[in-house]
Amino acid sequence: MADSVAAQDAALADKAVSPETAFVLDAGDARFLAEVGMLAAAAGDVARAQTIFGALRLLRPDRAYPLVGLAVAWLNAGRAADAVRLLEDARLDDPQERSLVEAWRGLALQLAGHAAESRRVLALAAGMPGDGATLARQMLGLGQDDAASDWQRESAASSPISSLLTDGAAQWK
Repeated sequence: MADSVAAQDAALADKAVSPETAFVLDAGDARFLAEVGMLAAAAGDVARAQTIFGALRLLRPDRAYPLVGLAVAWLNAGRAADAVRLLEDARLDDPQERSLVEAWRGLALQLAGHAAESRRVLALAAGMPGDGATLARQMLGLGQDDAASDWQRESAASSPISSLLTDGAAQWK
């Protein structure tokens, strides 16, 4: 079924995007399309969400938001298992983008009835850099420092601006 979902996504995206579009779609246009896609996703309208987010996946293959948007559509359509498969198959090199995909995969696993696997994925995502880690920690009910990985602690300790960031973040709590 995952293969058919991926093939369907690719076919819809091929129809929606031409190579010329990739060169003229700026960040604001991509954001607008993502917002429209999220409206479809919120309504569980998988067909429209697939068209929009499939096109955005072609245009922004290194970003998590097209995958997350389509996963939200699957979740809102009551098809959490499809969202899990989509996010499991995602291949993103940037750890910050990857953390977003993993955090949403953790949620999808929870909604698919796989609580233990959900907690495991969320715990891994919580130790990654980026907004996905923050989201995963919130879903696990952890504070900011509870799931900090060794990598995060070492990076923060060696950064010349770490004290500025730490002091600045403390005033927003």
